[in-house]
Amino acid sequence: MFKRSFSLTRIQHIKRLQSSSSSVPKYSTSFLNSNVSKTTARRSTSFLNGHPAAIDTSNKVNPDEKSHFETLAPTWWDSKGSQRILHLMNLARMDFINEILRNYKVQLNANNSNGSKNDIDTDLYIPRFTTSVFPTEIKKNIENELNAAIYKELQKSELTVLDVGCGGGLLCESLARLPFIKKIDGIDMTPAVINIAKQHQSLDPVLAEKLTYAVRSIDEQKGQYDIVTMFEMLEHVDDPKEILISGWEHVKSNGGILFLSTINRDLISWFTTIFMGEYVLKVVPLGTHHLSKYINSREIIAWFKEMYPLSHEVLQVKGTMYIPGKGWVNHDCSNVGNYLMAIQKK
Repeated sequence: MFKRSFSLTRIQHIKRLQSSSSSVPKYSTSFLNSNVSKTTARRSTSFLNGHPAAIDTSNKVNPDEKSHFETLAPTWWDSKGSQRILHLMNLARMDFINEILRNYKVQLNANNSNGSKNDIDTDLYIPRFTTSVFPTEIKKNIENELNAAIYKELQKSELTVLDVGCGGGLLCESLARLPFIKKIDGIDMTPAVINIAKQHQSLDPVLAEKLTYAVRSIDEQKGQYDIVTMFEMLEHVDDPKEILISGWEHVKSNGGILFLSTINRDLISWFTTIFMGEYVLKVVPLGTHHLSKYINSREIIAWFKEMYPLSHEVLQVKGTMYIPGKGWVNHDCSNVGNYLMAIQKK
């Protein structure tokens, strides 16, 4: 009986994959149209071939996606239940963000670009090559001193953050506890998850002045930020390019960073995230993912080159993979499965 049920499930999902992949090309030509202007991109009726028509992001959200996340809201902070894999993924997100900020938001040198002195210990040794050539103890001491200097400089930054599609607030709370983050605004279009986020925030008075939640679309949000995050949300909207355009407008020029993560549209992604994740291992709630909404990392990179050729720099793209018993591990193969991306605004 079990074998027959398992076999039927597998057949059903192979058919689902075939029907989805037939209408969703590996590399979307409509998304990468070189003649598309920013205005035209807003009016475009499709982001990837096979996607539904664009929606008005200012006041609408896909009702199926909204209903799904309303169902998940009560379990959002259950780190040992259905949201366990999301909690583990949050650690990978934070590692990625910290790595990017360390490498691109701090300059450990004697002088600033304007010639003034940096407040950095002049005895600090900054190696010009990998520390792996040093003995273990020396390597550890160098790295500890560098980390201390980096975070000392970061604390002067007082960075502001906009978390788009914040859900129940996992990332917002993690970022709010960093000493160099001054203010975080978390927005989401699902009232139930925002209510959960606010309830959990109230448990820690430290978060009261740094963190604000709102049921609000990105088009309704005001202001620009040092950091804008869009983690695990582009694959849940009907018009991701519209979200990217609006998100980019909220990133400060001269160094602001957009962080995003989503999933490549391929057979491996379907097998790992939908078939194994939702139906076999059941570490992801059923119905969370849809292959047709996945976006290849190369498509996003190419789109930014077309839309903002002179005002962006892709700082880093990392693949990330869930390993049962270990959690999420970031790796260098960003064209398969899940991935994280950081893009800086010039």
